[in-house]
Amino acid sequence: MRINRLDHVGIRVMDFDRSVAFYERLGFSVIRHDLEERVVVLKHDSGIEINLLDSGNDDNGQRNILMDVENKFPGYTHYAIEVDSADEAKGFVESIGLEVTEGPITFGDGKTSVFIRDPDLNVIEFTQLPAG
Repeated sequence: MRINRLDHVGIRVMDFDRSVAFYERLGFSVIRHDLEERVVVLKHDSGIEINLLDSGNDDNGQRNILMDVENKFPGYTHYAIEVDSADEAKGFVESIGLEVTEGPITFGDGKTSVFIRDPDLNVIEFTQLPAG
């Protein structure tokens, strides 16, 4: 099997309207809304596609159980979107009224990242690759 690229990220949400509004602020556009399948597909000009699944029914006391609780459950903890500049990403995020929850922080591999959370507390990382 030849793998070409990541096709999309699926995110379970509590409320379509709230989540769509959030991702639209980041530059995503709705390309498909299917109430029968309970999915909203959003796409960014960069080619990134996100599928929102409106089937969340427990907000876990406003905690992300993969990131915010003492017991560490297995599962996807975040996804990272490559950006040209972590500082510019931070400035943009703040300019549209979103909270930066961490960063910019530079890791041992030279990547510099800024982290935010969506309305359901899912973590999104904006990462700047090292120069060179």
